[in-house]
Amino acid sequence: MADTIHALFNKDKMDALLVSAVDWLFQVVPELFFSFLLFVLIRYLLNKTIRRFEKRIEDKSKEIQEDSVENNKRASTMVGVLKTVGNSILWAIFIITALKIMGFDLTTVIASAGVLSLAISFGAQELVRDAISGFFLLLEDRIRVGDVTRINGESGVVENINLRTITLRDFSGATHIFQNGKIDKLSNLTKEWSATVHDISIAYKEDVEQVQKIIGQIGNELKEHPEWGEMLLENIEIFGVDELGENGVVIKVRLKTVAGQQWAVKREFNKIIKLRFDQEGIDIPFPQRTISFF
Repeated sequence: MADTIHALFNKDKMDALLVSAVDWLFQVVPELFFSFLLFVLIRYLLNKTIRRFEKRIEDKSKEIQEDSVENNKRASTMVGVLKTVGNSILWAIFIITALKIMGFDLTTVIASAGVLSLAISFGAQELVRDAISGFFLLLEDRIRVGDVTRINGESGVVENINLRTITLRDFSGATHIFQNGKIDKLSNLTKEWSATVHDISIAYKEDVEQVQKIIGQIGNELKEHPEWGEMLLENIEIFGVDELGENGVVIKVRLKTVAGQQWAVKREFNKIIKLRFDQEGIDIPFPQRTISFF
């Protein structure tokens, strides 16, 4: 045992180890340091270029008087994806360069990675499918950061999009994350423009023509209002009697709004309808039940 310890810590071996450590310190560390500085510089330039690209899109949309909100959504989404992909590529290059500087045999590393990738290829099928689906979602501009969407039955605001997943935050604050390859149904509720549809029920005894006239007046008042008028894209559409229901006559109307403003307009329109109908004495029917005692 003593001979083994002496052999491990003899003077010649310790001197050789010390020389190797000093060589590594004065040769490898500076190269790693400068490689890291170069990586930081390129990453800074990449992010700066992406920010300039985003600003250029915004300025261009203002020049040609396009919808700035839609273009800002598109720009934010593309910027987020470009940052993720660009930084991932830079990190991969830096790690490979660092391994080479430290003396690792990249041929062996690559060969090992090839064997490993072959072993996990079947397990990576979902990852590839998600990436391809995410690419086409972005290419076709179906969804952007800031859109209100419904995905597989869940509704919310899009907080993040990348090649693998989409993140939604619903009205209660809960976060929902969906794999792009597993999205079966996607509905964008704020693409370019939106609308609020109302089924207004009135009693059978009411004058339908008069009620439609009052509804049209309410729509015109909203369109001329300094605040609500900016949210409306067109005059109110009154489609007429849509249903002869069990409890009353249903009149269908639609208000076309700026993307994302349909819920605010809907609440205001409902409030005004209720107040005006009360003033005009128009009955809004509701189910009633009569209980008889024998």
